[in-house]
Formats: sequence, structure tokens, C-alpha cells
Amino acid sequence: MYQRILVPVDGSDTAVRALVAALQMARESGARVRLVHVLDEMAYLAEFDPQGQVIATARHAGGKALDDAMAIARASGVPADCRMLEAQGRRLGEVVADEVRNWEADLVVVGTHGRRGVERALLGSGAEQVLRLTPVPVLAIRSPEARAIA
Repeated sequence: MYQRILVPVDGSDTAVRALVAALQMARESGARVRLVHVLDEMAYLAEFDPQGQVIATARHAGGKALDDAMAIARASGVPADCRMLEAQGRRLGEVVADEVRNWEADLVVVGTHGRRGVERALLGSGAEQVLRLTPVPVLAIRSPEARAIA
């Protein structure tokens, strides 16, 4: 079965649901889990934040998301580690796909909000990027709200 499961986390309830699913799979198969948070500095428009306060806040929030996810992983007893990844102008899906290759992950478990239509077109979908760009199987865990809509 799967031996290296990569889980992108952002602190959202949907990401936590994906993490819990990944940890359950890892426990059953003896897999290791790597948690990643992608920091997209370009999204914070650094030129409008000359002192770097917004980016520092985003970095802190990403660290908290990783810390919280690691606490859940530790409580589950599943071996896990974590990394903060910097987008450096790349899309989230590209960053995750690169980490999949570098770490030799064989599965990605990602949370999705299940947005549709105009909302999805305007906001984009990190989960969709991961699905399209990642060279390994991707398990997308939908939020309860998305299930109710579908």
C-alpha cells in the first residue's frame, strides 16, 4: 500500500479532515506522513507591505497550522514530519508536486471545499491544481458543506 503520504495543511477544517483521513490510512498501512504548508508571498503583495508585517503574519499562521497538524499526528501515533514550503512565484500545485517528487511521496491527501461555478473560477482551487499537477494518486476529502451541495 502507500508508504509516504503527503498532506498539504492550511489550518482550515477541511485540511484537518484530510489530515485525519491520511493518518488513519497511514496507521493501517504503516506509512509515514509529511505535512506541508505553502507560503505564497506573492499573494500578499509585498510591495504594499514594505515592512513585511503581512508576510510575517502569514508565515506565523502557516507555522501555527503546521504545529496544530503535528499535534494531531503525534496524538495519533503515526510518524510524521512537517515543512514550510515557499511558493516563490509558483502555483500551489507546482510547489506540492515538487515536494512529492523530492520526498518521493506515493499519495497526496488534500482537503477540498468543493466550490463550483463562478466562485471556483474566481478563487481557483488549490486541490484541483494538486490533482492536475501531482504525479501520484491524490485523495480529495470534501468538506461536509460540499457534500450537502453536491
